[in-house]
Amino acid sequence: MSKKVVIIGGGIMGVCSAYFLNKEGHEVTIIDKSNFSSGASFVNAGYITPSHIISLAAPGIITKGLKWMFNPSSPFYVKPRLNKDFLQWAWAFKRSATKQKVAQSIPVIKDINILSRELYIAMKSSGDLDFHFEHKGLLMAYKHDKAGEQEWEVGKKAIQLGLKVENLTAKEVKILEPKANLNIKGAVYFHSDAHMTPGGFMKNMLAYLKRQGVTILAEEEVKDIIISNNSIKKVITNKQEITADEFVMAAGSWSPLISKKLGIKMLLQPGKGYRINVAQETNITIPTVLLEAKVAVTPMNGFTRFSGTMEIDKINHKINPIRVNAIANSASEYYHGLQISTEDKEAAECGLRPVTPDGLPYIGRTSQFNNLTFATGHAMMGWSLGPATGKLVSEIISDQKSSLDLTPFQVERTF
Repeated sequence: MSKKVVIIGGGIMGVCSAYFLNKEGHEVTIIDKSNFSSGASFVNAGYITPSHIISLAAPGIITKGLKWMFNPSSPFYVKPRLNKDFLQWAWAFKRSATKQKVAQSIPVIKDINILSRELYIAMKSSGDLDFHFEHKGLLMAYKHDKAGEQEWEVGKKAIQLGLKVENLTAKEVKILEPKANLNIKGAVYFHSDAHMTPGGFMKNMLAYLKRQGVTILAEEEVKDIIISNNSIKKVITNKQEITADEFVMAAGSWSPLISKKLGIKMLLQPGKGYRINVAQETNITIPTVLLEAKVAVTPMNGFTRFSGTMEIDKINHKINPIRVNAIANSASEYYHGLQISTEDKEAAECGLRPVTPDGLPYIGRTSQFNNLTFATGHAMMGWSLGPATGKLVSEIISDQKSSLDLTPFQVERTF
């Protein structure tokens, strides 16, 4: 049965949900407060990452965070503040950062990433969209043996899950990347991963959705939500009122603010990430994470992107030049002869990634409302998990059997 569906949020979760809902014959409207040209869905590393099986809430991350708290160029930074929502999130994050909970989440993260990668491939082969997609794997490059040994432990876990992983020497990496001039000791090579150019995909996806009759409402902000009993009746924006049968919360870091209008408490904090685009030739052909620096390097369509940092703070888009310089300096340390220009650094942008306490997204319904589905909280795997999340949202609203068990993604789960 066709339903009228309103999606709040026009990032990768919103557009992928619209794509699959439209395929099922639903009448879809996407609302976004921006003009569909900026945000985390446009400035991310473009990775599809079955390799990233260890959640952000990993044992030891809090200790590292405390060490890095006073380092303005550190790759992971949590700004402490006396805010009830933040303190509750921080406590839940601490409770989630255990070996047992991380081990439980490993197969969950792997399965949803694999599903998403296959859906990207299906979307491209369908002819609906024309976008950059390459399946070249991911190099986790390291300068010091300790970092390499730690990453190889992750690699061995991935092998047990059926992924192909190799532990490469610097000479073996040079065979794969002969012109990149990497200054490293070695790399763990995950063959499972792929990469894309996010901005190009988003542009093509929005054009496709418009052709299919999806209503795209730009620069509209949800001001209020009208409810009756346990159903949402309509949303009120700064421009109009919109009624629908079903609603999808895909507003990323803004989801908790909107959810409060419904009396729903979400543990979620924005994590700021930065990106620098370099148009000059870098001779980098394989996506690479510079392990010690936590910098992601992606050869995209016409440029190379250097991205990094996880800065947990309140919602803001302030660019910290110290962090931008840290990314650029790390790139120069790992790649001989690479220099990122002042102009490229000054053109750096940031995006806010919605971070849950346990590193798993919120996907599914809540007990309070019978016509509200959540699709948010994907942290650094947002781009990777877009299609899988969109597919799951469509299956929920279409009353179909879910492709994956949704239990680990419950919005009302305890931490």
